[in-house]
Amino acid sequence: MTTTLQQPVRPAPAGRATPHKVLAKAGLYAFLLANAAFVTYLFNAAGVGSNKLVNFGRLAGLYGALAMAFQLLLVARLPWLDRRLGMDKLTSWHRWVGFTIFWMLIGHLTFIAFGNAGNDGPIAEIIRQATELEGILRALVAWTIIMVVGVVSARFARRKLAYETWHFIHLYTYIAIFLAFTHQVAVGSTFRKSALATGYWWALWAFAIGSVVIGRLVLPFWCNWRHQFRVAAVVPEAHNVVSVYIEGKDLDQLGAKAGQFFLWRFLTKDRWWQANPFSLSAAPNGKYLRLTAKALGTGSADIRNVKVGTRVFAEGPYGAFTTMHQTKQNALLVAGGVGVTPIRALLEEIKGHVVVLYRVTDPREAVLLRELEGLARAKGAVLRLVTGSSKTITANGPLLGPENIAALVPDVQDRDIFICGPNGMTDAVVRSLDELGVPSNQVHAERFALAN
Repeated sequence: MTTTLQQPVRPAPAGRATPHKVLAKAGLYAFLLANAAFVTYLFNAAGVGSNKLVNFGRLAGLYGALAMAFQLLLVARLPWLDRRLGMDKLTSWHRWVGFTIFWMLIGHLTFIAFGNAGNDGPIAEIIRQATELEGILRALVAWTIIMVVGVVSARFARRKLAYETWHFIHLYTYIAIFLAFTHQVAVGSTFRKSALATGYWWALWAFAIGSVVIGRLVLPFWCNWRHQFRVAAVVPEAHNVVSVYIEGKDLDQLGAKAGQFFLWRFLTKDRWWQANPFSLSAAPNGKYLRLTAKALGTGSADIRNVKVGTRVFAEGPYGAFTTMHQTKQNALLVAGGVGVTPIRALLEEIKGHVVVLYRVTDPREAVLLRELEGLARAKGAVLRLVTGSSKTITANGPLLGPENIAALVPDVQDRDIFICGPNGMTDAVVRSLDELGVPSNQVHAERFALAN
């Protein structure tokens, strides 16, 4: 079933591609490749021995150390990167770099153990080095931690672990990185061979760790000291949905945009330690910030009980799901379930002619529908409430299939498409847009992911 609030559709002028994502990706690739080349140079400058297995092991260890530093940069939540690539993209890179570290360190230990092994074998060689050489035991502890983190991050294990358990194990990676660095300082021949190599590695680790300190500690504490966030109102939207209005100082200078999210920490006795990611459900207006939460778990369900006046510690704004990446004059906004919150905020801020597809299983689940209708009327937008599951078959095929999307939005190829909802729905829409020939730079999908 489709309900439509129709306004006249204006033709879509040709849009211009924005360089933001390309620049950020190119910057990260250039950073990684330039450092990999320089690490290779330092390795060769330090002298390559005749034992090929040991050489492979040493080089794998150096690339693993570089990948660790790069990993810290990915999880630092630096605003410049986050607003251009988005937390979900950085999380995807974080995952693949993590597995790169996993295999590099396996190679590092294996090649060196077999390369130095005498008649007693590689296990005896590992034990000998751990008991006789400085820094090797620390390295083995770091290696073990990273192996455990790598195993529990694999899909088969991740599905069986609660998020809190997985996250707690994941945090041990910081200890592993510290131990690996001290091992590199103690026994790394490339690290100690020349003043250039020593200065390079110290500078690289200082940059990586400094990025984490700035992005994860300095900026959030500065932001909260400056803006002094407090709960101004708690407004029920439905039996299981509530909106929270946050006030503060100088909110017009916060730099938040519609479509972004914050990590919200309500500073009460029972909630101060728990941070929940919620998107802004209204475009920032300099007076207040608004989040809208559905009771999907204990944390989000308890938000309706937060008292007015409660202090709030907010980290953000995060996310690249903004008009910053719009390449066309007109847009299609696709929302599913609780994903309607950033879509509602985008509708308020986005320019040009807009079509909104709001997919819900049941019309009674359409949160913020009246606000969407009011905004659509005010902006001359088209709002279509599409009801049914993703597998529902319409006269034009599957509800979110290419034929039905083309029937609902005939000029979809001339629009930027912003999609936010459950992963299954998002994947279905992205596949359909690909079949319709919509260029990938016009498709902006917000997935609920967070680099830790």
